[in-house]
Amino acid sequence: MMNHCCYDAIPTSSKLVIFDTTLQVKKAFFALVANGVRAAPLWDNKLQCFVGMLTITDFINILHRYWQSPLVEIYELEKHKIEECREELLKYSNHTLISITPDSSLFDAIYSLLKYKIHRLPVIDPESGNVLHILTHKRILKFLHIFGTMIPKPRYLQKRIEEVDIGTFKRIATIQETATVYDALAIFVERRVSALPVVNEEGKVKALYSRFDVIVKPGSSEELQQPEHDNAGGD
Repeated sequence: MMNHCCYDAIPTSSKLVIFDTTLQVKKAFFALVANGVRAAPLWDNKLQCFVGMLTITDFINILHRYWQSPLVEIYELEKHKIEECREELLKYSNHTLISITPDSSLFDAIYSLLKYKIHRLPVIDPESGNVLHILTHKRILKFLHIFGTMIPKPRYLQKRIEEVDIGTFKRIATIQETATVYDALAIFVERRVSALPVVNEEGKVKALYSRFDVIVKPGSSEELQQPEHDNAGGD
């Protein structure tokens, strides 16, 4: 991975959405859904630089936070701008934008993802300041799959999953199909997971409910109390 740079992992064609911090939160998340993307860099026109990222996790944290608040009605969130929610968002994310250059090695990119416990790493051109791509775990795995024959394989890849002791095998977070969407929000926030197996009374997995499913149909405060199986989808 030291011999390959981040530019090597950037696809020839991809979709990138950038939001100004003065954009309304509601419009921003509708734009994420419409474009089928999970995150977008935030541009501050006053500072003339990128100041952070807006992700699905941010939206879940905001929904969870404001729905509990007796001082703020959930519908009022539609009027808020991203910059007004930044203080709340910073409670759940890094205070500075973590990025990487296209010439940096993929090893450095993976190290940054692990060190800062983030899932998305903007690749920024140091000369122009433009965001070229948002590097994710998924994109790196796809790169390894496509160019795997050119990269030395660690021995542990030949071992069984149960042998390498990587993954979650105990206290697996699940959600009952009769639970509400808000119940799922609470688990996403508390357990910091990206998806929840939806199980029935017998404990059989019936569906998978992901964080992206939450923003596809966020709905009203009443809809957040609907049973989980009415909204279950996929990622």
